[in-house]
Amino acid sequence: MRKSFINDEPLSYNVTVVQHSEEIKHEPNPEEHAKEHVASEKSVPKPPADDSSWKSVVSTLILFAAAILIAFFVKAFIVQPYIVDGQSMENTLQNNDRLIVNKIPRTLARIDGHSYIPKRGNIIIFNQSGLPGYNGSKQLIKRVIGLPGERVVVKDNNITIYNSTHPNGFNPDATLKYHVVPNSTLGSVDIKLGPNQVFVCGDNRENSEDSRYFGPVDVKNIVGKLVLRIMPISKFESF
Repeated sequence: MRKSFINDEPLSYNVTVVQHSEEIKHEPNPEEHAKEHVASEKSVPKPPADDSSWKSVVSTLILFAAAILIAFFVKAFIVQPYIVDGQSMENTLQNNDRLIVNKIPRTLARIDGHSYIPKRGNIIIFNQSGLPGYNGSKQLIKRVIGLPGERVVVKDNNITIYNSTHPNGFNPDATLKYHVVPNSTLGSVDIKLGPNQVFVCGDNRENSEDSRYFGPVDVKNIVGKLVLRIMPISKFESF
C-alpha cells in the first residue's frame, strides 16, 4: 500500500477490527481499576513535611528564655546598674549619676559561707529598713567609715575611729582619699560595732541620713560595692 504525505506528515487511517460481524469491546474491570489507582497513589512520593517554621519558633523561644535567665543571673550575682537619687553623697556623686555596682565579692563570700566585709572608704549599696516614710526596706548608697569591732565616736562635728591599730583614735575623713567638708559631721554617737557591722556615712554630712541616725549596717544587708560612674560621660570614674 502506498502512503501519501501532505506537508511532510503521513495521512492517518481509521481501522476497525471486526470479528463475526460484531465489534470487539473491552469492558473495564472495576477491581483492576481500583488496584491500578491505589498503586498509582503509592507510587507518587509525598513531599516531606515542612517543619522549619515550628523549629524556628522553638529556637527563638529558647534564646529569649536564655537571655532572660542570663540577665537575671548577671543582675543578681555579678553587676547591677543604679541611678543616684538624692544629694547625700555630694560632692562625690551627684543626683541622677549612672553607676555600676559590683556584686561578685558578696556573691563569693556567700558561696564560701563567710561574711562580706568591705574596706574602709568603699562606697556601698545596702538595704536599710525602718526609715521614716518607708514601709519595708530601701536601698541606700553610703561610704564605709567604721569596720567590725571598732569604736566610732561622733563629737564636736568630727568623727573618730578607735581600734587596735589606733588606740588613740584617728579621723578617717582626714586620712582617706575622699573629700568631706571639714567639721561638718553633725551628731552625737559613741558606739562599739559588732563582728558583722559597719558604720556608714554620706559624704554630704550635713544632708545625709546614715548610721548616725539609724545605727550600724549589718553586712548581710550589703548589696554590692560601687566600681564605676558611667554617666555623665564627662564624669566617668572608677572607684
